[in-house]
This record gives sequence, C-alpha cells and structure tokens, in this order.
Amino acid sequence: MRLKHGIHLGYCTNIHRGETWEETFAALRTHTNAVRLRVAPDEPYGIGLRLGAAAAEELAAKRDERDAFRRWLDETNSYVFTINGFPFGAFHGTRVKEQVFAPDWSTEARLVYTNRLFDLLDEIAPAGIEASVSTLPGSFKEFIRPETAGYQLDAIRRNLRSCARQIESIREKSGRDLHLGLEPEPLGMFENSAETVDFFGSLLEGASGDERDLILRNIGVNYDTCHLAIEYEEPAAAIGALRGAGIRISKIHLSSALKLRPNPAALSRLRQFQEGVYFHQVLVAEGGEVVRRFKDLPDALAWNEDSPDEAGDEWRVHFHVPLHTSPEEGFGDTRDHLSGLLAACADDPGWCRHFEFETYTWEVLPPALRARDVVDQLTAEYGWCLAEMERHGLR
Repeated sequence: MRLKHGIHLGYCTNIHRGETWEETFAALRTHTNAVRLRVAPDEPYGIGLRLGAAAAEELAAKRDERDAFRRWLDETNSYVFTINGFPFGAFHGTRVKEQVFAPDWSTEARLVYTNRLFDLLDEIAPAGIEASVSTLPGSFKEFIRPETAGYQLDAIRRNLRSCARQIESIREKSGRDLHLGLEPEPLGMFENSAETVDFFGSLLEGASGDERDLILRNIGVNYDTCHLAIEYEEPAAAIGALRGAGIRISKIHLSSALKLRPNPAALSRLRQFQEGVYFHQVLVAEGGEVVRRFKDLPDALAWNEDSPDEAGDEWRVHFHVPLHTSPEEGFGDTRDHLSGLLAACADDPGWCRHFEFETYTWEVLPPALRARDVVDQLTAEYGWCLAEMERHGLR
C-alpha cells in the first residue's frame, strides 16, 4: 500500500510455503489476497514477493504464467514493488539454518538468480515506480575459509559489480529506479553498520568515479530492524553511519527480535524457541557491550549450562517474533529499535521508500504466539505497523 512521502508498505510472502511458481501463486491467491481484502480492499495493495530460484526460473520461462500473474495483479488492485531474493532454495519444512546463505555471492548461481529477479521485477512492477530486490550480506562468515578467502572475496565483489551493471542496463531501457539491498545479519559476512561500511569500501576500491556512482546507485542496504537491534546498534547512529558513507538504504525490514535477562527461569522457557528449521543466532551482552556470539540457540543454551556465571546481563536472539504482541512474561522484544528507525525516517523522510514487515517464523513460533490463523496474524501485523507509522507521521 502507498503511504506518505512515496512510501510503499507490504508484508514479505516468505511467511508462506512455496518453492515452485504454482505453489507461490497459490499462496498469493489464497493468503495474500485474503489479507488484502481485510487491510486495503479499496486501495492499491503492495506485495513484497518472495520468489525462490525454482519459481523464478519457471516464471521467467513461461510468458503465459507471467501474463496470468499480471492479470491477477490488475484484478485484485495489487502490485509488486519488491522481491526477497535472500533465500535461494527451500525455506520451510526442512533444515534451512546456514544454507539460507547458499549459494553465496561468490557463485555464478547467485548472480544469475538475482539478475533474473530484476528482469522479472521490471516486467511485473507498475510502470514508473522504483523496485528493489533484497539479498544476503555477501556470504556467511563460516563460509569464508582462510586458505581461499582472497579468491572468495574477489568473486563476491566481482559478481556484485556485475549485478550493478545489469541493473543499470535495465534502468537505461525502462527508466525505472532499481536497486539491490544487501542485508546485514548476525554472523553474515558483514553484520553491523561498521562492517557494512567497510565492505562497501572494499566493493568500491579501485572503481572510477563513474563506476563508483553506478555501484552506489544500484546497490545499497536492506536494513532489517531485528538484525541491527540484535547487534545492539542505535538506529539513528547506524543509519547515519551508512548514509554518511554514501550507502543507499534500499529497503527496511520491520521486524523484532527476542530479548531476555538470562536468569534460570527465562533460560528454561527459552528452550521452547529451539527448532530445526532456522538459525537463531544469539548475542550476549554485558553492560550494553556484546561479549559473546553463538551461531544458534542450542549452542548458547549448552554453553550456559557449562558456564552459568558468564551469562552476561542480556541475550538477544535472532528469532523474528510478531510485532503486534509482546512475547510471554519473562521475555522482551526489540520493537523500540523499529520505532527509533521510524522516528529517524520522520525527521528526514524520503531516503527510503520500501518498507516490508517480515515475521517469517509463524510456522515455528511457540503455540502461544501463533494461536491465530496466518491471515489473522498478518492482519494484526498490518494494524500494528500502520499505527506505528501513523504515530511517526508516515502514514
């Protein structure tokens, strides 16, 4: 949906199962349209589309399917303004964990997939509106091996520059503003604002003035409020650092992380958030400073059993929890970071126009947090987001 200052708001359809185009389109017709009818029945409805590699390849190969999709968008007064191109393969019902970072940007497969998403997006999105794709932060830290790090980093930078040139070629043909957003995530190749600025410095290294402008025009950051909150960043400072380095904010993911004081009762209840599909990285802080990082929640809990006196005074867990409700007693969340980011947007509107909320964990939430039907849940998420955006003068 369209808000003030040219802002588009949608939810990311990665909450729904679907790897083939048939499955993806079925979820849009069944769930997304039901949400639309509740929250925006009489106005244009923006969709944040998740399109995996298999679905993207199928859709690109079948003009009749693209035509049918465009007709459905017209019939439902809907439009696609952004695509989540982070998860390449299966994203539900199987072990995803670190494989969500694969293939990474050192591979041809990731470049081909992302270029295909931009081709599709330019064809599907309404004429004249800017359109974005979000993607992983280059790679996963553990994928970068010391003996091959130089080669891997060179390949990542080379492929991203190639993608920037491909985006520019589409821009020149259609006149559309297109951009790719690299999404910092805990234990990603770059995970906080400082590492992101450093990475962009390396991406631009050796580029001529024109090529530097081309890269910064077409590649920016997808700022996920859950991820940066886990890193104990302050939103105004993080945004200031990124924009101060000339980095475009391509898209904002409105999301919230789980946080807690690591007392025995809270840690015992935290076990209900363990599940076998997604990574739930944990950052441990003492006095507001990160002192320890864990790849996944079971690792953190096992370590705490062996070292209970070193638990710090706060844990932040990469588990996207619903925005519209607080976790159960004993837990907190990081919605304050999201609100701080919206305040920064209100102070200087227009530097980012793509907003997408992304609570993709609905299937694996503890029962108390997913007691509603998914359409009910998404409708409630819209209600919270719109109220918060209105509070900051953005609606």
